Amino acid sequence: MSGDHSGGASRRGFMQSAGLLAAVAGGGFAPANAAGTISNAEPFYGARQSGILTPPQRHSYFAAFDLDSPKRDDLVAMLKNWTVTSAALAKGEPVILPANASYGAEDSADALGLGPSRLTLTFGFGASLFIKDGKDRYGLAAARPEALIDLPRFSGDQLIEARSGGDLSVQACADDPQVAFHAIRHITQLAYGVGRIRWAQTGFLPNTPPGETARNLMGFKDGTNNPSPTDEAALTKHVFVSDGPAWMHNGSYVVARRIQIALEHWDRMRTNFQEQAIGRQRMSGAPFGKTNEFDAVDFAATGSDGNPLVPLNAHVRIASAENNDGARILRRPYSYNDGISYKAERFPPWRQGMQYDAGLHFICYQRDPREGFAKIFSKLAMADMLNQFTIHTGSGLFACPGGAAAGEFIGEKLFSA
Repeated sequence: MSGDHSGGASRRGFMQSAGLLAAVAGGGFAPANAAGTISNAEPFYGARQSGILTPPQRHSYFAAFDLDSPKRDDLVAMLKNWTVTSAALAKGEPVILPANASYGAEDSADALGLGPSRLTLTFGFGASLFIKDGKDRYGLAAARPEALIDLPRFSGDQLIEARSGGDLSVQACADDPQVAFHAIRHITQLAYGVGRIRWAQTGFLPNTPPGETARNLMGFKDGTNNPSPTDEAALTKHVFVSDGPAWMHNGSYVVARRIQIALEHWDRMRTNFQEQAIGRQRMSGAPFGKTNEFDAVDFAATGSDGNPLVPLNAHVRIASAENNDGARILRRPYSYNDGISYKAERFPPWRQGMQYDAGLHFICYQRDPREGFAKIFSKLAMADMLNQFTIHTGSGLFACPGGAAAGEFIGEKLFSA
């Protein structure tokens, strides 16, 4: 798995030498130009991994890997290659495979001319990397953080094993879906002989104007109450790790949940019912009794009938920090649409033989999942009005270490410890 990844022409250079100019269709994206600008490149190296605070890109490809090689050196070599390759991809450069690779030595060329497209790659380590079936596979068991728990089974879960867990996670996000897939394609290629994809999930966001919150497939704005990416105090308190093992400092914990939504039945509900289930106005995103999306929710407010304006089982009430001892998470979800599910498992009265296999790939980051997702969702799973429309079919929790400096590889501090 070793090899020299340095050098090489850029993807833009390949297209320019062929006398071609690339144009990105639709969505208001700026086309690639002859000058080869990389103004839409996100930095890969840094104290924190990119793809967490990065303004959400339009497309996501999340993949979890299982490791086959029992050799620690193979794992380290793969992570080194992943790191160098990711840094090149983030700049829009082609993949340079290891010189001793037996499976080809060139970039697949499917993303030539597309530019960086704000590509980010975010890496995580699952609990099974540290110990699996009672075995300390890579001598890392003692370094497993206490916060890297095995998530409990929540009420209503219908998790599919093949869509859950994993030793490693990689999320590629980009404004072009082919750039995101291209990245995962080569990350997977560099894992040959060491690991393989266990499960993967693609996702997308609408072409929402800058500064506006994207809507999910239920038609509501998703992520309104996120901690501000410029509020360092809130990020330190709720999102990034500053205690525990040194290798996790400036890191975060990502929870990924595949949530199938019964959209056919949701679409039959009147707007007023949908708003009551969510706890916000659909058009503006504002809380009940307020005008603007970012106005604070008044959970004590009552209507003329004396009942709470925000229903007791509304999603926003149960998920709020005010009702979870101040717990907050950084939501970074993507919608997904995988076509039609012919063997849908639904609770009565929604049981049927066919439905959309579509919904939300819920992704959130937090400083400690015990005080973040697990705490919040244990309440949601019991009482959320949305539960009649949703089923969680996949789940994963991964420890995303701090970022790497140039010359380091992702997770290096874990292995050096």
